[in-house]
Amino acid sequence: MNTVDLSPLYRSSIGFDRFASLINHALASEHSNAAYPPYNIESKADNQYAISLAVAGFSQAELDIQVEKGVLTIRGNKTSKDTANYLYQGIANRSFERKFNLADYVEVREAELSNGLLTIHLVKELPEAMKPQTIAINQSTSAIEHKAEQLDSNDDKAA
Repeated sequence: MNTVDLSPLYRSSIGFDRFASLINHALASEHSNAAYPPYNIESKADNQYAISLAVAGFSQAELDIQVEKGVLTIRGNKTSKDTANYLYQGIANRSFERKFNLADYVEVREAELSNGLLTIHLVKELPEAMKPQTIAINQSTSAIEHKAEQLDSNDDKAA
């Protein structure tokens, strides 16, 4: 199993604890079933994404979508056995499980099945507390009083 030393990144970043485990998991995962079913990940607009999976031959009842602890899991369970006598079978007809790690604040909005494509729409919505804020800089009252005292003493000297 390959591991990656990310300790240099931790010197200048905070809150990316999950990052190392994601990389190690990606390096360690089996690639034997990594190509099925084929999929696309698309950036639709700012903070809007779509995952499309080619699920030809699957009905809506045979597909299951779940989100748990930041992981989107899509399962296809073929229940009926195909008894056809194929000369060539290029369309896969087997069950699958595909997982996607979601970043913080990414939520699944909807899923649709159309023309053999399962499309899952995602949105990243930052809470108000996470959005950039402008902080006003106020002068302390002691600094204001000090300036007022200086002005008064300058007036006394001028007179």
